[in-house]
Amino acid sequence: MTEPRFQYDAIGSIRTPFESPEEMPIQPIGADDAVGTVEVDPSYAEGLEDLDGFTHCILLYHFHVTDDTVSLQVEPFLDDTNRGLFATRAPQRPNPIGLSVVEINSVTDHEVTVEGIDVVDGTPLLDIKPFVPQFDVPDAAETGWLDASKSTIQSKRADDRFL
Repeated sequence: MTEPRFQYDAIGSIRTPFESPEEMPIQPIGADDAVGTVEVDPSYAEGLEDLDGFTHCILLYHFHVTDDTVSLQVEPFLDDTNRGLFATRAPQRPNPIGLSVVEINSVTDHEVTVEGIDVVDGTPLLDIKPFVPQFDVPDAAETGWLDASKSTIQSKRADDRFL
């Protein structure tokens, strides 16, 4: 059986104050004061209509500053124990796709100004989706091994372990 191949084209880029992954917040919750701009290619600008009615959106993007090494066991930023890759948010994945939920400050023409951004400057944008709590937040969600690390998430910064 032949595996299907996929190709995605960036619809824009994400501008942030972070020039490299090191010392960057590891999740949007730790980047609440970080402001960024999501620049959508002008040919997609019409798709931003009505997004300003939402307080948050989901950004899907391509991890462009990571090597191609994929390990199915990683030591995540919030733990000192190896964990299964798919039980972490480590950036070195079989398909280097990232996801961030960010707060929308404003939507103008082909740009969205956001807060809580946690990506490297120039990150290729794949998609934007509105964040809808009724769809995106299950009532009884468990967070596995992360339960022990919740208190450090906001202060934790990336180091060089995934470079």
